[in-house]
Amino acid sequence: MILFSYKLLVSGVWIQPKSKIEILNTIGDITFKKEILTMRKLLVLGFASIFLFNHAVSAQTSANGSIYTGGSFLEYQESLLKTLFQLKELNWPSKYLYIRSFKYDSQLEVWAKNTIKDQYKLVKIYKVCALAGTLGPKRFEGDYQVPEGFYHINHFNPNSSYYLSLGLNYPNASDRILSDQLKPGGDIYIHGGCATVGCIPIKDDQIDELYILASASKSAGQDFIPVHVFPIRYDVKKSYDYLGRLTKDDANLKSFSNKMEQAYEYFEQNKQLPIVMVRDDGEYFVYGAEPISERFVPKPKIKSKYEKVVREIDFVPDAVAKWPEYPGGIGEYEKFLKLLGGEMVQFLPENVAKATAQVEYIIDADGTPVNFKVKKGVDEYFDHELIGKIQKMPKWEPAIYREKPVAKKMVQTILIGVE
Repeated sequence: MILFSYKLLVSGVWIQPKSKIEILNTIGDITFKKEILTMRKLLVLGFASIFLFNHAVSAQTSANGSIYTGGSFLEYQESLLKTLFQLKELNWPSKYLYIRSFKYDSQLEVWAKNTIKDQYKLVKIYKVCALAGTLGPKRFEGDYQVPEGFYHINHFNPNSSYYLSLGLNYPNASDRILSDQLKPGGDIYIHGGCATVGCIPIKDDQIDELYILASASKSAGQDFIPVHVFPIRYDVKKSYDYLGRLTKDDANLKSFSNKMEQAYEYFEQNKQLPIVMVRDDGEYFVYGAEPISERFVPKPKIKSKYEKVVREIDFVPDAVAKWPEYPGGIGEYEKFLKLLGGEMVQFLPENVAKATAQVEYIIDADGTPVNFKVKKGVDEYFDHELIGKIQKMPKWEPAIYREKPVAKKMVQTILIGVE
């Protein structure tokens, strides 16, 4: 319990108390220390206190010199949040706020919904601006690990050394079983400051917003704001592959990650929070979750069947009097190559949109294109399909050497997926 005897600017309202005002701590260990509050932080805390203390400080009239109801930075910030919620057809303040963070991908998401039956909608994504430790759960004090698991906000801390912070209930029921029994660690926060030894830091202006969002939801009646901390975004291949390499020879970490992935996938499919329980051995159990299947499995590639046009050719001169000519001339040949480049996009490897290939072939003395060979390709499957398609080109006018048609070798570069 703290007594105020100085001016407090709350959302553009100057309050000059005639006597000391007593403000009750309604959510745990919140304390206010005059000497460390910057003006912006004071604004944010004043706004949050409106929600948390349910307008405990009543307005006085201008006659006794206490109130100015002008606009403020805080009102502007609140209006932006209200507008954002309105655009997403969400009630403000939200009674159903959900936060999830992804360690490796350095993201923190805020979700909300209007009723218990509604699906969650994504409100905002913040960048986590620093990371300590590696992937995997926190298991003892001093390991510099950011916890992974299922938590909730249990502490609103305006006196944080890192500007503002929201505390997580680490260690939770699972951590108390699986972590060091004497020194599991603690004091895990989402905070400002962009520095960490095991917390989740975002920028100061972003923790301003998040602190207000969480405070508003707390005031609206949401006693437990869930915070799920995942090792990775399981829908990002780079992240998924990295976690796969990390857990390849670690059965315990693999099992833990699978449970986290089950919860992630449940939310992705239903946009509702999964019911997560803790077994006697400390392992998570995700109720109603489907078994995990491997992601990013390449689809089986079936090669088309075709016969290569191959001929025995005895003589191919280096220089000719007249080069082979495609039917209709160079313009038609360029159209053919452009069309071929577009058709070949479907045979590129996953996540590859453009490529360059080089093909060698011979226009025989009768004008037939034969003996196709890929000099620079993409992969075995792509190269196979490229030969199958390019050798379907029509007959050319053959090259002329000493007034007679002869075979001539051609080398052609093909742009794949280039407009």
